[in-house]
Amino acid sequence: MDIVISAWPMMSKTAIHATTALMILAELPPGSFVGADEIARRVKAPRNYLGKILQKLAEEGLLESQKGKGGGFRLARPATDISLYDIVEPIDKISRWEGCLLGQERCTDSAPCPVHARWAAVREVYLSFLRETKLSELVKNQRALCCMGG
Repeated sequence: MDIVISAWPMMSKTAIHATTALMILAELPPGSFVGADEIARRVKAPRNYLGKILQKLAEEGLLESQKGKGGGFRLARPATDISLYDIVEPIDKISRWEGCLLGQERCTDSAPCPVHARWAAVREVYLSFLRETKLSELVKNQRALCCMGG
């Protein structure tokens, strides 16, 4: 089954490709590896581009890689232990969203910009969503969509 996620406005295309790739890897039988070529084909992304993403996620400890025949990539830990934040943060650096939404040099709780409090609330809800949403949930929900003809 190919997994294609078309548009999530708060994630980069690279983060979407990474998430999709990990969803594919989450469905592998235990101990199995799959090559970057196959993942790229299923994600519908260029192989070299996706290979760099997969290597980055391996460096972050989300994936294990193995060279040679029968090699490729697999999850380094269970999908229940990988959050969307774990996947998106190394790529989009969302933890840096601490600056002023309006670009003001000085924007603090004591000297706020016009949207400071509202942006802080939105940011915290979004980051909590990413931290609380597990890869296993995405895979489960994707399976449900496929079974419903989606």
